[in-house]
Amino acid sequence: MMKKVLRIALILILVALTGGMVYLSMLAPIITGYAAKNLSSGVFVSGRSQESLEQEDLNFSFIKFNRNKVDREKGEVVSRFLFWKSKAVYNEGLGCTLVRDFGQEEVLAMDYPAVSLPEVNPDTLAWPAGDLVADTVPPGIDMEKLQAVMDQAFADTTGWKGTFGLTVVYKDQIVAERFRSDFTRETPFLSWSMAKSFTNAITGLLVKEGRVDIYAPVPRPEWAGDARREITLSNLLRMNSGLEWNEDYGNLSDVTVMLHKEGDMGDFAASKKPAVRPDSVWVYSSGTTNIVCDYLRSLYSSDEEYLAYPRKALFNPLGMRSAIWEPDASGTLVGSSYLYATQRDYARFGLLYLHDGKWLGQQILPEGWVGYTTTPANGSDGQYGAFFWLNRSGYTPGVPEDMFSCNGHDGQFIFIVPSKQLVVVRNGYSPHGSFDIKGMMKMICEAID
Repeated sequence: MMKKVLRIALILILVALTGGMVYLSMLAPIITGYAAKNLSSGVFVSGRSQESLEQEDLNFSFIKFNRNKVDREKGEVVSRFLFWKSKAVYNEGLGCTLVRDFGQEEVLAMDYPAVSLPEVNPDTLAWPAGDLVADTVPPGIDMEKLQAVMDQAFADTTGWKGTFGLTVVYKDQIVAERFRSDFTRETPFLSWSMAKSFTNAITGLLVKEGRVDIYAPVPRPEWAGDARREITLSNLLRMNSGLEWNEDYGNLSDVTVMLHKEGDMGDFAASKKPAVRPDSVWVYSSGTTNIVCDYLRSLYSSDEEYLAYPRKALFNPLGMRSAIWEPDASGTLVGSSYLYATQRDYARFGLLYLHDGKWLGQQILPEGWVGYTTTPANGSDGQYGAFFWLNRSGYTPGVPEDMFSCNGHDGQFIFIVPSKQLVVVRNGYSPHGSFDIKGMMKMICEAID
């Protein structure tokens, strides 16, 4: 009897070990891919040290057990976990890309067009066109209260962890700006999901040019035979496409597979099955953003035109000299997650939306585009518009309901509050619950009449 029990126990242990190894083998590309991609961009785009990234941004879960090798001469990072490894490579002008499904030579062959930056020295121009900041602040703000908020944001105490930079723009002027000692205003910061709002802007620019109709079904051949043929670009922008999606970052989910295992992220997301009728149920989905980017790519005559467009049509007009938008291995810009820019360039983007799509008096986005963007998506209970978060539901108490924002996964935010003439940019590494972003915004708004 005892032998039988031991035999059964041994079998159960072997089954558990086998199942664990199978699951680990599925998870390993995500573990190594996350480390390789984020370390490479942190080093080659942001200019950070390998040590600082490993000690902070990569110091969690299985990710911290990777063995990482940075080759600065080759411009690549290899991350290893047990038997598995992943590689990310750097392309001048395009940032870093995880090598998946396409060969390294194909990834490196992506050529960023030589698009000139504006021929002006930003240090000689007044903000926001340049970086000369006024010595005085506009009336209507309690600077003592605001400085107290800045102090709190960098306190590094429970509930206030991980701030890299904080910039407050009031009545178009930078009234407060601070960085942690290891960062400066020249440091490009990772957007995470703030990139979705930039995808909104590119879509709007194409609408203005008459090249796209957001209310027309998206013409994907594989969607023609089922309910997906009814999905419009607007449904994707509003994240109520009806497609199946799992946005759980803590395990093997659609979003972690897409970002870390797939070479063509748009195709992966578009392969998801219809779950409900479009425009009926809201489900947060990074996949829908990459479907949009994949579709927008098809509107250009060449990949050169496609890759140059954000610089020519958006970044240069706004003076966003630092912005780098990274592609996946197929060459499609990762509109869900991978854009880098300095604190001030993110603030410039916020000002574009604060002023209803105008930049220094010039209409950049279509008239009415910001109104469309901030109209609640069906099914979202007032918390989401078109690739922007909304405060219509009062999700952030003590802050005006007209606030809308670009939100990143690890504590990246661009807050736009029209009624307060306010833009706030916060960057950092603050996993959910480690920074009181609602409290910070409430205190900033209380400092302004």
